[in-house]
Amino acid sequence: MVLNRRQFGATAIGSMATIWAAPSLAQNGKLSLKVGGQFADSHPSSKAMEAACAEIRQQSSGRIDIQFFPNAQLGSDAAMLTQVRSGALDMMTASGISMQVVSPIAGISGMAFAFSDYAHVWQAMDGELGAGIRAGLDKVGIYAFPKILDSGYRNITTSNRPINTVGDLKGMKMRVPPSPVWVSLFTALGSSPTSITINELYSSLQTKIVDGQENPLTIIESGKYYEVQKYCSITEHMWDGLWIIANGKRIKSLPAEDLALITRSFEAATEKQRAETERLNVELEDSLKAKGLVFNRPDKNQFRQALTKAGFYAEWKQKYGTEAWAVLEKYSGSLA
Repeated sequence: MVLNRRQFGATAIGSMATIWAAPSLAQNGKLSLKVGGQFADSHPSSKAMEAACAEIRQQSSGRIDIQFFPNAQLGSDAAMLTQVRSGALDMMTASGISMQVVSPIAGISGMAFAFSDYAHVWQAMDGELGAGIRAGLDKVGIYAFPKILDSGYRNITTSNRPINTVGDLKGMKMRVPPSPVWVSLFTALGSSPTSITINELYSSLQTKIVDGQENPLTIIESGKYYEVQKYCSITEHMWDGLWIIANGKRIKSLPAEDLALITRSFEAATEKQRAETERLNVELEDSLKAKGLVFNRPDKNQFRQALTKAGFYAEWKQKYGTEAWAVLEKYSGSLA
């Protein structure tokens, strides 16, 4: 589906009626809000959300009773996203790439090898690219707060062999999140991608349903995947982040001062989390080596060249449309 000028950041695949219920208000005027998260409570994003919610409760003297539920306690990513859209759940943290199924433009920030460093990531996500993604989500009833949390650059772990060349991926059973761009990426690289949710990933690796997976080091560590994987190849093939999203009608119905307080607290926690995640994604390598993971650093250019040859970039440029692609390349440089 091509996104033209009016559709950039605004087109959705399919449609779902958004059922809205007013925010939960107790008789004493207390506002109760639930926020769902997918990662363990030890993950930097979970810690950031817990801190932000605590700050909101403190700043409002307990009037805004906002509670964070990590570790997929409220359901898988897909389940929580459905709940947020229907109004059954107030807020969640969500990868833009995973939201591609409801708003195609949301996945554009996860284009393979798009951002060479964090400076380009934040220029894009705090700039025009992020604004286009948030506008697209708004069209399907999802409100995204302005600052996106950092998940980090994604790397490949495997149980049977390290990934030194593109050929090492051939036929490998790779777990990918349920999203078209991930399936397309690893298919183009010659592997056999299988979509599995994060809460089923550990058991899938343990039982050899899949040979490998790809995630930032923070998730590899917090999910304890080093217990069921042997090799970690630093491919940094994709950057990913977590938008803090809410049911659009519900969040917009809040008093302006309450939304401002929530936004300030989320943004302050996000800035701290970005710095912490960037630091951890460097320091965790030594920690994970001590836990048994064997690291290697393949040449990244070979993967990008293979994707170009396979038509991966041309395919996604056509799907997003030339204007949306131009916005991406404003920050990434030429991709296709």
